[in-house]
Amino acid sequence: MIDFHGKVALITGATSGIGEATAVMFARYRAKVVIAGRRDAEGERVVENIKTAGGDAIFVHTDVQVEAEVENLVKAALQKFGRLDCAFNNAGVDHIAPLEQQTTADFDNMLSTNLRGTFVCMQHELPAMAKSGGGAIVNMSSIAGAVVGIPINAPYSAAKAGVVGLTKSTALSAAKNNITINALCCGSVATELALEVWKSLGWSLEQVAAYNPLGRIGKPEEIAAAVLFLCSEHASYITGTTLVIDGGYTAQ
Repeated sequence: MIDFHGKVALITGATSGIGEATAVMFARYRAKVVIAGRRDAEGERVVENIKTAGGDAIFVHTDVQVEAEVENLVKAALQKFGRLDCAFNNAGVDHIAPLEQQTTADFDNMLSTNLRGTFVCMQHELPAMAKSGGGAIVNMSSIAGAVVGIPINAPYSAAKAGVVGLTKSTALSAAKNNITINALCCGSVATELALEVWKSLGWSLEQVAAYNPLGRIGKPEEIAAAVLFLCSEHASYITGTTLVIDGGYTAQ
């Protein structure tokens, strides 16, 4: 049985979608939760929902593109709860268009949020976890770029492929401090961001679901369950790897 009693979990991009589902699930399994994101009202809503259900959580406004805000996020976690045991670096953005229609600003934004943001988060999370005696980090990658090519979001794919390389390399050096680091490569999941993207492309939910052998779209809670597993004692011998969660899409 998974139990995070006495543990502290930090989740970026936690104001909706997969991040919110993960924060709620950590709280359900008795972790104290630190919620990070750029949307204050949504973040406070998640905190209130967790507290109403009997959990303990705080929200810290954080843009992972701003290193000072990431540094403040980890400091706030330590000041409030005294330790850091788990982190899910989930914050990310996407921009759909063929490469020739993307700008260098689009490319820089993808890397600054999705790749550099993950790098900066780990820079500040790792020392805090080392002081706590160890921990677990899960980084959000994607099947796009990391496993297969996607023709209409090359900058996003490049950033997410980078997250896998960053995860593998950092896992090797973090192992000496009893810290595991793994990445998730997700396929189609019904989040607010994904729904907006599919709508912009004129894709129906039925069309998206049909691409997957399981014949459906993933749920945020299914990704959250994988995060909790990788942060639990049951995954203590797993590090430097990627877990593909895509309904069988990449097995075809």
